[in-house]
Amino acid sequence: MPKEVFGKDFPFMPREQIMSFEEIDRLAGIFISLGVRKIRLTGGEPLLRRNLHELVSMLSIRDAEIAMTTNGVLLPRYAPALSAAGLDRVTVSLDAIDESTFAAITDSGHTVAAVIAGIEAAESVGLGPIKINTVVKRNSNEGEILDLVERFSNRDIAVRFIEYMDVGTTNGWTLDEVVSAEEIRGIIGEIVKIPPINKSDVAKSYRLPNGGEVGIISSVTEPFCSDCSRGRISSDGKLFTCLFSNKGVDILTPMREGSSDSDIANIIREHWSSRDDRYSETRTDRTKKQERLEMSYIGG
Repeated sequence: MPKEVFGKDFPFMPREQIMSFEEIDRLAGIFISLGVRKIRLTGGEPLLRRNLHELVSMLSIRDAEIAMTTNGVLLPRYAPALSAAGLDRVTVSLDAIDESTFAAITDSGHTVAAVIAGIEAAESVGLGPIKINTVVKRNSNEGEILDLVERFSNRDIAVRFIEYMDVGTTNGWTLDEVVSAEEIRGIIGEIVKIPPINKSDVAKSYRLPNGGEVGIISSVTEPFCSDCSRGRISSDGKLFTCLFSNKGVDILTPMREGSSDSDIANIIREHWSSRDDRYSETRTDRTKKQERLEMSYIGG
């Protein structure tokens, strides 16, 4: 979250507006009854939520895979409890191996060494197969692609390179800064495409000569809107059907006003069946000017 936008005086959401663990667990059960088979805890940084392992424990008894996307820094402290609670696997965000490049991108005060320690902590307690998410931005970290592949491809870790996206309106995105999937494939070199397990998989996977795997998420130059099956719930209980949304449907309020699980399921079903989100397929100068939610609010 950029400091120039979310500084110390930023008015964050009052805690009573944020879903409780019990409310999240109830919603998870409703979504699973509608066919959801994977739940991902994301953010912002999910490990900043106090006692998160308690939520994982609640979710783990349900019939769904429980995953988490994190910056990895707090995994040495929390990975054992998360694994014991039933977390299945983690995805770690890491945009560079070079410390100076990493510092320039994240501006967080953390180090690559701290993220690597988190990855190793997750490995040690079985939170795998681990994936690493790397957002590639031109003139920033495209020179890190081969180093990341070399560092992790001989382990059970898949680096997924993500085209720089115009999520939100604060990152100053321009198309010129996008390193395309085609360019990324060219930089990596010899790779063989792996057939997708599910049509809705957002990452295209490739096999490396050494048997390792990499993935590429090409939501700008090779959009996959028509196959997307992902919904997102914000921390204040709103359902969004697209990463580039600017509005969602409020689920938390009717829950707190006494609506039954069946009532909530009907709200979700109606909103999902009427969705027409195709931002990446219809991106134009006009749509780029539309207000969009920030990644830290809606999750990756």
